[in-house]
Amino acid sequence: MIRESVTGVTIGPPEVRTADPPPPFKISLAEWSLHKALFGKQLDHLDFPRCARRDYGLDAIELVNQFFKDKAKDRAYLNEFKQRAEGEGVKIILIMCDDEGHLGDANETQRRRAVEQHYAWAEAAKFLGAHSIRVNAYSTGSPEEQCARVADGLRRLAEFGGQLGLNVLVENHGGLSSHGDWLTSVIQRVNLPNCGTLPDFGNFQDYDRYQAVAELMPFAKAVSAKANDFDAQGNCLETDYCRMLKIVRTAGYDGYVGIEYEGEQLSEPEGIRATKKLLEKIRSELS
Repeated sequence: MIRESVTGVTIGPPEVRTADPPPPFKISLAEWSLHKALFGKQLDHLDFPRCARRDYGLDAIELVNQFFKDKAKDRAYLNEFKQRAEGEGVKIILIMCDDEGHLGDANETQRRRAVEQHYAWAEAAKFLGAHSIRVNAYSTGSPEEQCARVADGLRRLAEFGGQLGLNVLVENHGGLSSHGDWLTSVIQRVNLPNCGTLPDFGNFQDYDRYQAVAELMPFAKAVSAKANDFDAQGNCLETDYCRMLKIVRTAGYDGYVGIEYEGEQLSEPEGIRATKKLLEKIRSELS
């Protein structure tokens, strides 16, 4: 329909603008990508949000408890970190928790202690606004014995996390946890909606990485894009990122994919930027 304006100029119907479709996935930065700088005191943990935003243009981060190990219950410190992140417009996704005991310990007393030692990190994650903590599935014994023990520890921790509205995620992080079928059986055995996986593109030795990630993705609430080396075209040498990210998207996942560079050929800043560039390239192709 043609309309006439008050100035006498003929105009058409008002333009209808459609919103851009959401991206296939979002990109975050895992703190481990800067572990050399952090352990070497070249970067302070409190400055990580500013670094992620200003140096790499990223607005979401994944923390590692090793870099603020004695601060889990220090609310003043956590509040300072939270304020800095909010000031940079950076979202805290999760805390990766290591060295707090084995959730699948064969000794039930030690297993219970490991569960309880994770409580403070769950509470810290809740305070910081994260949606999850990432834990490990270490145990001993036969695959079935390990499955039962890890499921027991995870269930207890996930029940605590559930009271906080928090997820407990297991990463394929060596041992049987890097076998997609085994870790899937653990998660199914726990059978709680807030107990899931964090598939990592790396951390595989004797199991096909693409099969494993496909098996873990139905339970995924976060994804880690591990990268070590790149070719001249910017492709990751050890993982076909295009193939892997298609697996991620086929599972219906559209959340954050975290950059986790830990190679030796590039510096940490160069490796982070190379991984980000590759993720952005494939994200554009998948859009």
